[in-house]
Amino acid sequence: MNSARLSAPTRLAMLGAVGLLVAGCSSSGDTDSEASSGEVSPAASVEEVSAAQPRVVLTYDGGVLVLDADTLEVVGDHEKGGFLRVNAAGDGRHALLTTDEGFQVIDAGVWTDGGTSYAGESELTDDVFAADTAGHVVVHGDRTVLFADGTGDITSFETAALRSSEGLPETEEWTSEAAHHGVAIELEDGRMLSTLGNEDGRSGVRVLDPAGEETARNEECPGVHGEGTVAGEVAVFGCDDGVLVFDGEFTKLPAPDEYGRTGNIFTTESSPVALGDYKSDPDLEGYLLSDIALVDTAAGTLTIVPLPEGVQYTFRDLARGPRDEAVVLGSDGGLHLFDEESGELLESFPVIDAWEGPAEWQDPHPALKVVDGIAYVTEPAANAVHAVDLATGEVLATGELDVTPNEIAVVTG
Repeated sequence: MNSARLSAPTRLAMLGAVGLLVAGCSSSGDTDSEASSGEVSPAASVEEVSAAQPRVVLTYDGGVLVLDADTLEVVGDHEKGGFLRVNAAGDGRHALLTTDEGFQVIDAGVWTDGGTSYAGESELTDDVFAADTAGHVVVHGDRTVLFADGTGDITSFETAALRSSEGLPETEEWTSEAAHHGVAIELEDGRMLSTLGNEDGRSGVRVLDPAGEETARNEECPGVHGEGTVAGEVAVFGCDDGVLVFDGEFTKLPAPDEYGRTGNIFTTESSPVALGDYKSDPDLEGYLLSDIALVDTAAGTLTIVPLPEGVQYTFRDLARGPRDEAVVLGSDGGLHLFDEESGELLESFPVIDAWEGPAEWQDPHPALKVVDGIAYVTEPAANAVHAVDLATGEVLATGELDVTPNEIAVVTG
């Protein structure tokens, strides 16, 4: 069917935690935006602090940890079974935990309101955005968008409303033509970019206007996966043979290889360049890659940059730095910074021991997030996490854990 937003639009008031427990994957940038101020519900044991206090959220087998981002000391430990993924919700306070029920809300216990910052206890709330096979979370502009792979349903909400609401905020619901492992981005004018696909594969992206009517589509992006928006609100999607760019109309930038897959995109709002992973061998075993892709949307170019000899990475090991540089956590244990335009290697900083790729992508292996010039690096082999100053390479703090960290998100406070 030609799907559209329900009821053009239907708004669902999500009112409570208990009554709506069952009512409810790469990202645009690694720096969470601080949402606009509003009435903020207090957390337990809240105190006023002198400045915003970021916190790190880590999943492990059996639960989720919340750490003080400065000291990397554990300030919260919440039990939860199953394989868990985590994404920052974009409001500076919450993260979204992917569970069997959907997207479960974690209150990291830190926020800023009216220029005053607060810190309190973290909480794994009972609030869940219902989703059949919860997948990607995309924060762009003032909206957060969730994609349910099992149905193709898309849920969108005002990012700041999550921080200022008791329970879940009002949502807008959209539908896809068929269920698939997909993703969606809501533009600032209300248009929705959503992937096209079904159980047999994925083919491209379509555009829905605010009333839910399709206005454009492009089906020249086989295996579409990964998304981000660069400066000027230009959207970039990864394909098995290059990338698809949307700046009001679609443009395909082909890969230099017959098979050249970009599956994860990392962007900033200040640069026209997107960073992507890159795989040129469809028969490559394992998850370690040796090249990165730099997509210059202004110039209309896709450039492949090889990493230094012996350095590899996985999809969890890419980020953007404070100067829009490309940051790679290498299998040699170092952080490698590349100029986003030329691909020149700028700096390399040793951080952790050398590591090998995972047997399965879900297995714990080093992961990277960058917020405000600080790189947060997990080291599963040592049950540790590190904070590194990207300007100097100095390790500012190391957190020693009693569990093995897997996925990571950072809440800005």
